[in-house]
Amino acid sequence: MAEDQQHGVVFPADAQGRRSTTAVGRAVVADALRPVDPVGAGAVERETAWRSEYVPWFRRLVEAGLATPDGAVDIARAGLDSLHERMRVRSGPETGAADLPLREWPQPPATGGRLEVRGTGERVEELVLPHRGDRLRGDDLRRQVDRWVEAGVVEPTVAEALAEVQAHPEWLRLEGHTVAVVGAGSEMGPLQALSRWGARIAAVDLPRKAVWDRVSATAREGAGHLVAPVTDGQPGADLLAEVPALADWLGEQPGTLVVGNYVYADGATNVRVSVAVDELSRRLLAGRGDVALAFLATPTDVFAVPADAVDHATRAYEHRSRLAKTVGRPLRTVTGGRLLRRPYAPGSDPGVVDSLVPQQGPNYALAKRLQRWRATVARHDGVTVSMNVAPPTRTRSVVKNRALAAAYAGAHRFGVEVFDPSTSHVLMAALLVHDLHTGGGPRHEHPWQDEAYAAAHGGLWRAPYAPRSALGLAALLGAGAARS
Repeated sequence: MAEDQQHGVVFPADAQGRRSTTAVGRAVVADALRPVDPVGAGAVERETAWRSEYVPWFRRLVEAGLATPDGAVDIARAGLDSLHERMRVRSGPETGAADLPLREWPQPPATGGRLEVRGTGERVEELVLPHRGDRLRGDDLRRQVDRWVEAGVVEPTVAEALAEVQAHPEWLRLEGHTVAVVGAGSEMGPLQALSRWGARIAAVDLPRKAVWDRVSATAREGAGHLVAPVTDGQPGADLLAEVPALADWLGEQPGTLVVGNYVYADGATNVRVSVAVDELSRRLLAGRGDVALAFLATPTDVFAVPADAVDHATRAYEHRSRLAKTVGRPLRTVTGGRLLRRPYAPGSDPGVVDSLVPQQGPNYALAKRLQRWRATVARHDGVTVSMNVAPPTRTRSVVKNRALAAAYAGAHRFGVEVFDPSTSHVLMAALLVHDLHTGGGPRHEHPWQDEAYAAAHGGLWRAPYAPRSALGLAALLGAGAARS
């Protein structure tokens, strides 16, 4: 990255001034493993091809924490500590600006005002889910969710959570809360749904006119109350550079403050902005006693899954069509077992599903794992946390990645359903509402069980094939559809 772009949260510079994402990523994963798997930590430190061989180590981070709940928490806490110790904040874009530890981030003078938008639309007072041109409510919505459960597209606990929201439509407004939607312009964020339900929203995104024209229009069309910081006359804030000011501003918001992380950026910037949100969350948690956290977990990651999901996938594999069996055997033989293989050893409890997509890169994996680590530690420390696995979705960031777009276009042939953004964002907003009204949902013995609760994984956990062993073929079959 060019030096004039290096501002705010940055990777540390070495003696030659280089900012290596590889060195940091490898070191953080090693530090995270060290409390429970020192052998694995040493192997990570000796990995010389991190960019191409990172996938097994992110799986090991999950597997190493399965033995005990404390082990999973120790991994998460060590990973967070390592990132916060290693990352730096650059005090200014000018040549010679100092790199400081995050904890020494200088406090800026108070500036700017705020944008305030009150919706003029009629409040939506029941859960309505857009789906393939329909607007599902009541029994129609329940039947669709039941179909997803039966097909293995979502976990059965999604149906339980949505049924509670349907039974309590008054929950939708989130009375007594302010939801900080960090990444307000995100396609997967809850801005539109919360606005329609009448919630109070503190919106944070970059000070870009196109973004705020869209955010403001969404707020006006809704029935809620949106506030946002203003910088130099323009709504928005640069999260990479303005965490202390944002922490002060959000710290003054009324009601229970929900810090919702919906940010995304390409490449190394994704790690930088994710660390910035985490530092913002850490400061708010330290300064207020009524902060909740919210995240969307990517389905293209590694998760422990319940025995019921393993059994579902095992049955799907054993009862696949005669054609699939005929084609699958030679493909597995020719590829050394890499294609169309079983997702789990039958009877695994829990199973481990590995849906990492290597093309997304180690920076994406680290940014998303950071969020899961924070959710694990915060929940362990008694904070209300909403973290739900979101379904594969045709967002702009996916469609612009040709390989992933093609894989999504062909995924239905292998038992995976890819959602439209209009469906995903309402579904995930409803699960957020459920979690905020139930103390973060049911408490489980092990953190992996918290992550598995109400997971809307699109079928990746219950499909007949290990995800990576099928997605390559899905990309070949879906290439034409993706281009069109």
